Amino acid sequence: MSLFSLENKTAVVTGGASGIGEAISKAFAGQGAHVHILEFNAENGERVVGEIKAKGGKAKFHACDVSNNVQVTEIISAIGTQSYINILVNNAGIAHVGNLEGTAEEDMDRIYNVNIKGVYNCMHAVISKMKEKGGVILNMASIASSVGISDRFAYSMSKGAVLTMTYSVAKDYLDNGIRCNSISPARIHTPFVDGFIKKNYPGKEEEMFEKLSKSQPIGRMGKPEEVANLAVYLCSDEASFITGTDFPIDGGYIKLNG
Repeated sequence: MSLFSLENKTAVVTGGASGIGEAISKAFAGQGAHVHILEFNAENGERVVGEIKAKGGKAKFHACDVSNNVQVTEIISAIGTQSYINILVNNAGIAHVGNLEGTAEEDMDRIYNVNIKGVYNCMHAVISKMKEKGGVILNMASIASSVGISDRFAYSMSKGAVLTMTYSVAKDYLDNGIRCNSISPARIHTPFVDGFIKKNYPGKEEEMFEKLSKSQPIGRMGKPEEVANLAVYLCSDEASFITGTDFPIDGGYIKLNG
């Protein structure tokens, strides 16, 4: 068996049809996993599944709003009746730009429902079955969970919660053979970043892209595939001694910025 193989593993990836999630779905399928993509955007979900299958991989799309507990529970239960869920990747999330004064109550509710409750819903739905034979839960946090970033009040709050939920689950389920870790990316070049720049800096797209890239000490944004490679390792048997740990993938941002 090759290193970092996910052969015969069933993986659930939320938000698995765009950006980092898409890269993770494709990387997992490339390593032999049967990937179940839980995604709000049906068009993207079907596209990514088609691209995975075209390369000989195994994947299935499930239309899902992770903030809907009933929906998540039904989908996870249906997947679990077909095969044992070995891996859960909680990647689905939304962003918000604004400081405390620029964050309305509805903004807080929206961020909470997707970024915090969504992670809870998925972990809660899978944990009782995963206790039977063990497994891996990988949560997508952010550097915003551990360092101050301007105008990211609600987003930072939510990712801080993801980080501490990770530690809690890792501690509580050690004896069940369940490993729980998180990844904290810095700026990663995804379609979301391009859309954000286009919306907020019309006519200055190239200038802002360069500025955001240079804000990373390493001099560029990360690539979704680089995060996906780390996710493959952390969900593989080669990482069997790792749990309760957060992995920054940040181009030196946390330790070298300032």
